[in-house]
Amino acid sequence: MGSGTVNITNRKARFKYEILERYEAGIALKGSEVKSVRAGKVSLAEAYCRFADNELFLLDCHIAHYPQAGTHGVLSPTRPRKLLLHRSQLKRLHGHVATRGLTIVPLRIYDKEGRVKIEIGLARGKKAVDKRRTLKERDIQREERTHGRKLRL
Repeated sequence: MGSGTVNITNRKARFKYEILERYEAGIALKGSEVKSVRAGKVSLAEAYCRFADNELFLLDCHIAHYPQAGTHGVLSPTRPRKLLLHRSQLKRLHGHVATRGLTIVPLRIYDKEGRVKIEIGLARGKKAVDKRRTLKERDIQREERTHGRKLRL
């Protein structure tokens, strides 16, 4: 498959969180998981990232079983998957999460030069007021697209 064939986004994360920084990470997949990702059988809706022993793991990311892989060595669809980052990036992220109370959320999974990559974001949770503002802005943009004129807030 060519580069850029996979692009699975986490729309819920952009609504729930204010993204402060973005990082590109590799993801340690086993066996047929790569084929499932390339087939688009991934859900990032409930996924999140956590540190364990100075390593970053992706939790609750659902990668469906690849049917042509057979039943030998079937992996759990939501097993923890290690994220591959430079040591300095891991230290920076760990410091922000520990001291500033931020969280790390997966934003999208994509294919880059034959490798599966994941974009993660250092994020701060939005308050209900911010979420309402986001919904209002989205409605205004939709109205502008359909009616072709500018609307005020």
